[in-house]
Amino acid sequence: MAAAAATMDIMTWRPKANPWLIAFTVTLATFMEVLDTSIANIALPHIAGSFGASTNESTWVLTSYLVSNAIVLPTSAWLATRFGRKRFYMTCVSLFAASSFFCGLAPSLTALVICRVLQGVGGGGLQPSEQAILSDTFPPEKRGQAFAMYGMAVVVAPAIGPTLGGWLTDNFSWRWIFYINVPVSIISLYMTSRVVEDPPYLKVEQAKNRGGSIDLIGLGLVSLGVGALQLVLDKGQEKDWFGSHLILGAAVLAVILLVTWIIWEWHHPHPIVELKLLKNRNFATAVFFMFILGMVLFGTTVLLPQFMETLLGYPAVTAGEALAGGGFTMMVLMPVVGQVVTHFDPRKAMFCGFIATSLGLYYMATHLTISADFKTLFFVRVIQVCGLPFIFIPSNVLSYVAIPREKSNQISSMINFTRNIGGSIGIALLNTVLVRNIQVQRTYYSARMQHGNPQFQGMLMGMASSLEARGVSSTQAMQQAYERMNLLLTQQASAVAYKEIVSYLAVAVLCLAPVVSIMKRPPRPAGGAKKKEDTPPAH
Repeated sequence: MAAAAATMDIMTWRPKANPWLIAFTVTLATFMEVLDTSIANIALPHIAGSFGASTNESTWVLTSYLVSNAIVLPTSAWLATRFGRKRFYMTCVSLFAASSFFCGLAPSLTALVICRVLQGVGGGGLQPSEQAILSDTFPPEKRGQAFAMYGMAVVVAPAIGPTLGGWLTDNFSWRWIFYINVPVSIISLYMTSRVVEDPPYLKVEQAKNRGGSIDLIGLGLVSLGVGALQLVLDKGQEKDWFGSHLILGAAVLAVILLVTWIIWEWHHPHPIVELKLLKNRNFATAVFFMFILGMVLFGTTVLLPQFMETLLGYPAVTAGEALAGGGFTMMVLMPVVGQVVTHFDPRKAMFCGFIATSLGLYYMATHLTISADFKTLFFVRVIQVCGLPFIFIPSNVLSYVAIPREKSNQISSMINFTRNIGGSIGIALLNTVLVRNIQVQRTYYSARMQHGNPQFQGMLMGMASSLEARGVSSTQAMQQAYERMNLLLTQQASAVAYKEIVSYLAVAVLCLAPVVSIMKRPPRPAGGAKKKEDTPPAH
């Protein structure tokens, strides 16, 4: 009887505090952590100038954070289960706050990079911990609304990071992009200690694992493998990919370590990451969708500012403002989608999300021209992101279908890890394809720029005549005319390359829409009619 009562207590447990207060509490620190993945980008020239470093050296401020963050993500579930999720979460917040403060005080670039490594370690556990906390705090029928708040942190923060970072850097100092994390983290720590609690099932799992053996080999393999992979993705384009011995060696090392890790974890009785959960159809599909979402969201978040800054001459802050419009659009749509998922089939919402995202990318491709103004690009970004909440929230909800409650930490850890890796791969892949596509387009257009082409000859002579009319000598006028034609060639080739890349993304996303049909919908709340394909709740 006592065992049955304990089991019933685990199954019916609900937190003592208001669930929405818990959701707000755990979102605070997570929002600041995700913000830090993009807020420092715009301050790199100022950081390099402060320490007398080169631009390439200053990029380690970004790479060090991403590498350490990526290493912690896949292991966070095991750490949360072994040491207690609340304790682990508060430790991550404390480390994130302390390292942020020391980042602001850093006297040298080396010290800043070391502090950023620690900051990434602390921040790596926040996203999966928040998602697991929300999963346990809210019943299945309300998770869509809860994940909407979570989505505001992990999807909106990267979009507004460049704008906020530019404003702080211009009006105060680059050091304030780190200082602002401290008060928010302190508030989050206090509120977490008051309202967040570990559910009974997690305490049981913690007791089972206490004193047990640690999968040190799995921990070492995933840490080194993910670190090497992140290094390849972050530095590949800069180092000319496999033309660099560093990148080639890191890539080979990453493949060997990660393949070995997968084999090891699959057969280990108590793995760091439970890869066998991928046997669940919904979870495996959700992981794949999150990977694609990361590629689209983070890839376009990098492409649009590049387009505005390199081709149209906008300052970085203005380019960030164009992204902010999309961020606020998602902020408005997230709660709406949360309500939709609560009352309707999440699979249908996701199908509509893929269609809308594909159409948004197509619209974006048609408007990326060198004559586009800020207003046009602002609304291009708004339209492009409208479908993403319809993918993000339903995929999170569906990933927990038929998964035992004690596996919530593993689910959230793997979902966040694949989204971040998808983002890194998307940025690296799109940048590489962009550079090579520009070269192809430039070669194609340059073949038409010869004196035998009357249009080219007419433009060239028209430019030279215009310059001569302003007092430039005929020799200099012709030289400057050739330089302007070369600039025009580069602009046109680059614009076409950007359009083609976004078009490829539109087609790829459209092809994913039918894949939604292989997922099972979550069980309906008690009292609702059940369809034959519904799966009984596992938690």
